[in-house]
Amino acid sequence: MATLLNEIVWGESILPPVSDPAWEAEVKRETGGVTEVSRRIAPSPWLRRFYVNTAKLPLTALTPRQADIGFLVTAQENECRYCYGAAKAAMRMLGYSDRLIGRIEREVEVAELDEKERAFIAFCRNLARSKPRPARAEREALIAMGYAPLAVAEMAFVIVNNCFGNRVATFIACPPELGFERLAGSLLGRLIRPLVARKMRASHGAPSAAAPSGNGAYGPIVRSLAGLPAAAVLNEALNAAFDSPVLPRATKALMFAVVARSLACTLCEGESRRLLLAEGFGEAEVDAALATLASPKLDASDAAILAWTRDTVHYKPPTIQPLTRALRGQIGDEALLEAVGVAALANATVRLAMLVE
Repeated sequence: MATLLNEIVWGESILPPVSDPAWEAEVKRETGGVTEVSRRIAPSPWLRRFYVNTAKLPLTALTPRQADIGFLVTAQENECRYCYGAAKAAMRMLGYSDRLIGRIEREVEVAELDEKERAFIAFCRNLARSKPRPARAEREALIAMGYAPLAVAEMAFVIVNNCFGNRVATFIACPPELGFERLAGSLLGRLIRPLVARKMRASHGAPSAAAPSGNGAYGPIVRSLAGLPAAAVLNEALNAAFDSPVLPRATKALMFAVVARSLACTLCEGESRRLLLAEGFGEAEVDAALATLASPKLDASDAAILAWTRDTVHYKPPTIQPLTRALRGQIGDEALLEAVGVAALANATVRLAMLVE
């Protein structure tokens, strides 16, 4: 059985909150509130943008109920104390019963769920866990059950985007939203649930980004989302992450390659190699870097980031958080936040590649 909320071991916050009034005004306007995570990602322009874009991303094929359950299940599977607590509180405020939430958490068959919803939950757990990473055959099985191909693509994006958020919050040991958790279980929370639920369900317009060509970094994965607003959001995040000057472009491509190698994704490893060849690496140099997590072309900080990146694929909070804290001591806050974002994006992108492999 997956780990329950009170069983998760969680360390002290690794990155401090950053006061940025303009950003806080924007995130409150766009998403409805300022969170502990939003305060800690404030120094990264591309992370901020991705945070807002995904928060207001409309659902095209999935139902809100599926998205709510997916948020809970992936947070539990990844043992993210921050997201897991927020997901349970949000479901309570949206009117889900504690019985339903508890049975989903304990992986007990739930009478209120039909066969398709149970298959969706199983897919959430399998894709979040990725031991092994789901294959294209699982996509075909969902379609055979009656899910439209576009719904399966959106389902996969929602899951890997949750995994992205889980990793960011876990790696920096973001403090839980305890005020919101307490409110959801209180008498006051029960009284104001209808008002809060309406606000949480308020629709947002799609991010104002043109449909991507899918010719940039990891284009085949972007193209797998064709027809969904998520395609433009992922495309923008990938391009902005690689264009960010905080870490060398080659280091970020190697981070993606390390995750791809760890998850046996030949497609993403090939895309990473293409980027590395453009940065002056030879094929043998890429092979050596992936085998040793070091290279004459990398400095000590880059090598430390690569070793840490391999540990971000499968982890437990009590192991990854001390490693992240140690990495912060080597590279500083700005580079650590960039590394956290890139590692989370790499893990999301490589998992999403199951749609096209």
